Amino acid sequence: MHLYNRINKEELKKKLMEEHFQRKTISFYKYHYLENPHEFRDNIFRDWDALGCFGRIYVAREGINAQMSVPEQNYEAFLKTFEKYEILNGIPIKYAIEDDGKSFYKLTIKVRPKLVADGLDDGAYDVTNVGKHLSGLEFHEQIGRENTLVVDMRNYYESEIGRFEGAICPEADTFREELEIVTDLLQDKKDKKILLYCTGGIRCEKASAYLKHKGFEDVNQLHGGVLEYARQIKAAKLESKFIGKNFVFDERLGESVDGQIISRCHQCGIPCDTHTNCANHGCHILFIQCPECAEKHLGCCTPECADSLSSGKTRTKAAFGNSRKYRKSLALIKASL
Repeated sequence: MHLYNRINKEELKKKLMEEHFQRKTISFYKYHYLENPHEFRDNIFRDWDALGCFGRIYVAREGINAQMSVPEQNYEAFLKTFEKYEILNGIPIKYAIEDDGKSFYKLTIKVRPKLVADGLDDGAYDVTNVGKHLSGLEFHEQIGRENTLVVDMRNYYESEIGRFEGAICPEADTFREELEIVTDLLQDKKDKKILLYCTGGIRCEKASAYLKHKGFEDVNQLHGGVLEYARQIKAAKLESKFIGKNFVFDERLGESVDGQIISRCHQCGIPCDTHTNCANHGCHILFIQCPECAEKHLGCCTPECADSLSSGKTRTKAAFGNSRKYRKSLALIKASL
C-alpha cells in the first residue's frame, strides 16, 4: 500500500464531484508528545485512507492538527479509530459552519517540526502555560467590557473578510510575525484583560503561552476558535459579534458566520469576500476577486498574469514572482489596474 496520494489533482476533483454521498467537514487538534510521529503518521494514513477520508493533517512531536472531510456513512468507524491512539482519546472535534462536503479532495498527512511555526527555538517558552479557556458564550459576554482587548491571532487575509467587533487585527502574513506585532502593540497594556481568538484555537494555545511568558497576566483564549463560537451562538440564538466570513484552509476558503460582507474586491472595489488563487499557476497569489472581475481578468490578479495565461505560459512567474506577502501583493494588484 502506498502511504500517499498518487492520482493527479484534476482526476481527484472529478471523482469528488461525482460522489453520491455526503461528507462531514471537521477539524481537531491536540498538543501531546509523540515519541515517533512518523510511525503515527503512517498508521493513521492507513486507517483513514481505508475509510475514504480526505484532509490536510500535520503531525509533529508536539501533537496533531487536522482539517478533514469524512464520508458520513463511515463517520462512526472513523471515530472508532481514535480509540487506538492515546493522543486522539477524548479530542474535541469542531464542525464546519457551512459545509457542502467538497472541502478536500485527497488525504495529505505530513510530519512537521512544529504544529504552528512560531520561529522560536524549542524551550524558548513554556507552551503548556496557556491562558484561560473561554467558551463561545463566555467570550461573547466579555467582548466590549471595560479594560478588555480582543486580539485576532490570524493572518491579515483572514481578518480582512471577517473579525470580531472592535478586534485588534495586526497586518501580519504569518503567525511568527503576528507574535512579534501583538507583543509590541500590547506592551503598555499589560493591565488589560486580553481576549485572543483564531480559527479553531490551536494558534491561541501558543499565543497565550507566549504572552504569559512576556509578562501578560490576564490572558484568555476562545476555546475552539471561531468555529465553536459560531456553533454556540447559533444554538443560543444570539446575535453574533463576529462579523463577516471565517477564512478556512480548504477548497472553500471561507464560510459566512453572519451573512455580512465587510471586504471588497481587490480589483474593482465592490463589496466581495471571495478569496481565490491567481489562475496563472506561476503566480498563484491569494486575493479577493468578484465574479465580474474573474470573468474580465480570466481569474487572474493582474493583466500581466492574464496575458501569461492566455499565451499558455502558465508556469511563468508573472506579476509577483510567487510572492506570498499578502499586503504587498494587494498593493501591486491595485497599482497594475
